[in-house]
Amino acid sequence: MWTEGNTACKTENMYEEVLNQLPYKSSFRFVDTIISLDENGVVGEYTLRPDAFFYEDHFPGNPVTPGVILTEIMAQIGLVVLGIYLLMQAGLSPEKKIIPLFTSSQVDFHKLVLPGEKLKVVSKKQYFRFNKLKCTVEMMNEKNETVARGIFSGMMIQSNNNPL
Repeated sequence: MWTEGNTACKTENMYEEVLNQLPYKSSFRFVDTIISLDENGVVGEYTLRPDAFFYEDHFPGNPVTPGVILTEIMAQIGLVVLGIYLLMQAGLSPEKKIIPLFTSSQVDFHKLVLPGEKLKVVSKKQYFRFNKLKCTVEMMNEKNETVARGIFSGMMIQSNNNPL
Protein backbone atom coordinates (compact mmCIF):
# COMPACT_ATOMS: atom_id res chain seq x y z
CA MET A 1 0.00 0.00 0.00
CA TRP A 2 2.86 2.40 0.85
CA THR A 3 5.74 1.96 -1.54
CA GLU A 4 8.25 4.66 -0.60
CA GLY A 5 11.88 3.66 -0.12
CA ASN A 6 12.76 3.63 3.56
CA THR A 7 10.78 2.46 6.58
CA ALA A 8 10.64 5.90 8.21
CA CYS A 9 9.14 7.37 5.05
CA LYS A 10 6.66 4.49 4.79
CA THR A 11 5.64 4.94 8.41
CA GLU A 12 5.31 8.72 8.13
CA ASN A 13 3.20 8.43 4.96
CA MET A 14 1.04 5.73 6.53
CA TYR A 15 0.41 7.92 9.58
CA GLU A 16 -0.54 10.80 7.27
CA GLU A 17 -2.94 8.54 5.33
CA VAL A 18 -4.65 7.55 8.59
CA LEU A 19 -4.87 11.18 9.76
CA ASN A 20 -6.38 12.18 6.41
CA GLN A 21 -9.16 9.62 6.93
CA LEU A 22 -10.26 11.14 10.26
CA PRO A 23 -13.85 12.40 9.80
CA TYR A 24 -13.52 15.50 11.99
CA LYS A 25 -13.09 19.19 11.23
CA SER A 26 -10.39 21.19 13.01
CA SER A 27 -12.50 22.40 15.96
CA PHE A 28 -13.36 18.84 16.95
CA ARG A 29 -10.28 16.91 15.83
CA PHE A 30 -8.31 15.86 18.88
CA VAL A 31 -5.32 14.14 17.27
CA ASP A 32 -2.06 16.04 16.67
CA THR A 33 0.48 13.27 16.23
CA ILE A 34 0.66 9.52 15.80
CA ILE A 35 3.79 8.28 17.58
CA SER A 36 3.38 4.57 16.85
CA LEU A 37 0.73 2.44 15.20
CA ASP A 38 0.44 -1.25 14.38
CA GLU A 39 -2.19 -4.01 14.38
CA ASN A 40 -2.03 -4.26 18.19
CA GLY A 41 -2.35 -0.63 19.22
CA VAL A 42 -1.62 3.04 18.83
CA VAL A 43 0.18 5.82 20.70
CA GLY A 44 -0.76 9.39 19.85
CA GLU A 45 -0.66 12.91 21.26
CA TYR A 46 -2.89 15.94 21.51
CA THR A 47 -2.18 19.36 23.04
CA LEU A 48 -5.22 21.15 24.42
CA ARG A 49 -5.55 24.65 22.98
CA PRO A 50 -6.01 27.20 25.79
CA ASP A 51 -8.57 29.03 23.61
CA ALA A 52 -10.69 25.91 22.94
CA PHE A 53 -14.45 26.58 22.92
CA PHE A 54 -15.22 24.41 25.96
CA TYR A 55 -13.01 26.33 28.43
CA GLU A 56 -15.07 29.52 28.30
CA ASP A 57 -17.89 28.00 30.35
CA HIS A 58 -16.13 25.11 32.14
CA PHE A 59 -15.36 26.76 34.63
CA PRO A 60 -15.21 30.58 34.19
CA GLY A 61 -12.00 31.92 35.72
CA ASN A 62 -10.74 28.42 36.55
CA PRO A 63 -10.93 26.35 33.34
CA VAL A 64 -10.71 22.56 33.55
CA THR A 65 -10.95 20.16 30.62
CA PRO A 66 -14.38 18.45 30.67
CA GLY A 67 -14.36 14.68 31.08
CA VAL A 68 -16.39 14.30 27.90
CA ILE A 69 -13.57 16.02 25.95
CA LEU A 70 -10.96 13.75 27.56
CA THR A 71 -13.12 10.77 26.62
CA GLU A 72 -13.37 12.06 23.04
CA ILE A 73 -9.57 12.47 22.81
CA MET A 74 -9.12 8.91 24.05
CA ALA A 75 -11.73 7.63 21.57
CA GLN A 76 -10.31 9.51 18.57
CA ILE A 77 -6.73 8.36 19.14
CA GLY A 78 -7.34 5.02 20.83
CA LEU A 79 -10.29 3.77 18.81
CA VAL A 80 -10.80 5.72 15.59
CA VAL A 81 -7.13 6.02 14.53
CA LEU A 82 -6.53 2.34 15.27
CA GLY A 83 -9.78 1.31 13.56
CA ILE A 84 -8.92 3.26 10.41
CA TYR A 85 -5.48 1.66 10.34
CA LEU A 86 -6.94 -1.84 10.73
CA LEU A 87 -9.43 -1.21 7.91
CA MET A 88 -6.63 0.15 5.70
CA GLN A 89 -4.56 -2.96 6.39
CA ALA A 90 -7.60 -5.04 5.37
CA GLY A 91 -7.71 -3.24 2.00
CA LEU A 92 -9.93 -0.18 2.53
CA SER A 93 -10.20 1.80 -0.68
CA PRO A 94 -8.92 5.40 -0.29
CA GLU A 95 -12.11 6.66 -1.99
CA LYS A 96 -14.24 5.29 0.83
CA LYS A 97 -14.60 7.34 3.97
CA ILE A 98 -14.91 5.88 7.43
CA ILE A 99 -17.71 6.74 9.81
CA PRO A 100 -16.84 5.74 13.38
CA LEU A 101 -19.77 4.70 15.55
CA PHE A 102 -18.90 4.87 19.23
CA THR A 103 -20.74 2.07 21.03
CA SER A 104 -19.50 2.08 24.63
CA SER A 105 -16.92 3.29 27.09
CA GLN A 106 -16.07 2.90 30.73
CA VAL A 107 -13.60 5.56 31.84
CA ASP A 108 -12.03 6.30 35.22
CA PHE A 109 -10.55 9.78 35.68
CA HIS A 110 -7.54 10.21 37.97
CA LYS A 111 -6.29 13.81 37.56
CA LEU A 112 -7.49 17.23 36.40
CA VAL A 113 -6.35 18.32 32.95
CA LEU A 114 -5.82 22.04 32.35
CA PRO A 115 -5.73 24.18 29.20
CA GLY A 116 -2.46 23.88 27.26
CA GLU A 117 -1.54 20.43 28.56
CA LYS A 118 -0.03 17.91 26.16
CA LEU A 119 -1.61 14.47 26.50
CA LYS A 120 -0.42 11.07 25.34
CA VAL A 121 -2.91 8.30 24.62
CA VAL A 122 -1.87 4.63 24.57
CA SER A 123 -4.38 2.12 23.23
CA LYS A 124 -4.11 -1.67 23.11
CA LYS A 125 -6.45 -3.72 20.96
CA GLN A 126 -8.49 -6.35 22.77
CA TYR A 127 -10.23 -7.50 19.60
CA PHE A 128 -11.25 -6.43 16.09
CA ARG A 129 -13.96 -8.58 14.49
CA PHE A 130 -16.67 -7.75 11.96
CA ASN A 131 -15.49 -4.11 12.00
CA LYS A 132 -16.06 -3.86 15.76
CA LEU A 133 -13.06 -2.75 17.77
CA LYS A 134 -12.56 -2.96 21.53
CA CYS A 135 -9.51 -1.43 23.23
CA THR A 136 -8.04 -0.61 26.61
CA VAL A 137 -6.98 3.03 26.55
CA GLU A 138 -4.81 5.08 28.92
CA MET A 139 -4.21 8.84 28.85
CA MET A 140 -1.13 10.42 30.44
CA ASN A 141 0.07 13.97 31.00
CA GLU A 142 3.58 15.27 30.28
CA LYS A 143 4.76 14.02 33.69
CA ASN A 144 3.70 10.53 32.52
CA GLU A 145 0.97 10.46 35.18
CA THR A 146 -2.21 8.60 34.31
CA VAL A 147 -5.06 11.09 33.99
CA ALA A 148 -7.67 8.62 32.68
CA ARG A 149 -7.99 4.94 31.84
CA GLY A 150 -10.80 2.99 30.26
CA ILE A 151 -12.27 0.46 27.86
CA PHE A 152 -13.69 1.67 24.54
CA SER A 153 -15.71 -0.06 21.84
CA GLY A 154 -16.91 1.09 18.45
CA MET A 155 -17.84 0.13 14.92
CA MET A 156 -16.06 1.31 11.78
CA ILE A 157 -18.42 1.79 8.82
CA GLN A 158 -17.08 2.42 5.30
CA SER A 159 -19.04 4.81 3.10
CA ASN A 160 -18.71 6.30 -0.38
CA ASN A 161 -20.84 9.25 0.73
CA ASN A 162 -19.61 10.39 4.11
CA PRO A 163 -22.14 12.93 5.45
CA LEU A 164 -19.44 14.57 7.54
